[in-house]
Amino acid sequence: MMEKIFAPDYSGACVNNIVPALLQHRQIGEGWIPDEVLSSKQVVLLVIDGLGYNQYHRHRHLLPSLVDFSENAISTVFPTTTATALTSITTGSTPGEHGVIGYKIRVGTQTLNALRWTTEGGPAHQELDPSQFQPIVPFTGKSPTVISPASFVDSGFTHAHLRHSNYAGYWMASSIATEVSEALQRGEPFVYAYYDGLDKIGHLKGLGSHYQAELRLIDHIVSSISDVLPRDSSLVITADHGMVNTGNNLTEISPVVKNSATAISGEARFVWLHVNEYQIEHVISAASEAHGDISSVHTVQELLEQGWFGREVSETAKARLGEIALVVHEDTALVPDVKSAPKLIARHGSVTEEERLVPLLTLKSG
Repeated sequence: MMEKIFAPDYSGACVNNIVPALLQHRQIGEGWIPDEVLSSKQVVLLVIDGLGYNQYHRHRHLLPSLVDFSENAISTVFPTTTATALTSITTGSTPGEHGVIGYKIRVGTQTLNALRWTTEGGPAHQELDPSQFQPIVPFTGKSPTVISPASFVDSGFTHAHLRHSNYAGYWMASSIATEVSEALQRGEPFVYAYYDGLDKIGHLKGLGSHYQAELRLIDHIVSSISDVLPRDSSLVITADHGMVNTGNNLTEISPVVKNSATAISGEARFVWLHVNEYQIEHVISAASEAHGDISSVHTVQELLEQGWFGREVSETAKARLGEIALVVHEDTALVPDVKSAPKLIARHGSVTEEERLVPLLTLKSG
């Protein structure tokens, strides 16, 4: 049985408030971001994709470079997925405000893969303009240097959540600290850096030895950035979500449920069922019977009332949600077809503590 879930504190210690606290109103971060960081002349924000707080805490011995950092556990957004959380981090807004409401998002009669910016018909850059799909200007309207993989520079998702920034793409992780150093030497007050290797290896190999090896590399990245921090500057580290090992433990969505849905979106640990109004009660009953042992079943209205996507949810964002959500709480994944499902060892997207808690790690340079 899953513990009672409360919505993220979107007005407090949540990833959507980090950038506004650092760039706009320091009062937003009071009580959970150290005052010395909020008053720093220069700040580097490093987002490590997939580094949940619980995973960080279990493997602190692999991260000696973080020994002098202050630490706090904060919440990410719901669902706990990269596209949604990164957009909340960079725009300082809730999922309900920015509308990147999941990994696979239903838009009319199509489903958008938000990270690849593709639909069933192929690339969707022209049909679904990223700046209109996600209308909130990132970084409170400023144009910081963004240090992120070079291969992402022209992606639709990059334009959706990083537009108007000065994109410094890196090909190798060893270049991250160099790019950070150059930006700081130019006197830039805020630098944003993103590293996705931990999430990748977690998906491919799980949270075992390969994941631990990646943590050792991250320790080197952190050490290298710490070494180039000027006086009166700070390094802030956080993540978009944590992860859970699911291995080969996949659960196929019941044929009765699947055949009653007009479409399925979201992802395998936070499944949206799009159903006709007259089918809602039938599908809730069928889903509860088939999958109630591994997931909680909710109507969209329940989640909206509980504030899972923020207090304010735009009509556009609401239209992208399904009518019923299956939120997995066991170490498994709900997929339409087991045979064709991606072979991912660790996953995220749901609202368990392993997935929703992320670290806030801070270091002030003398």
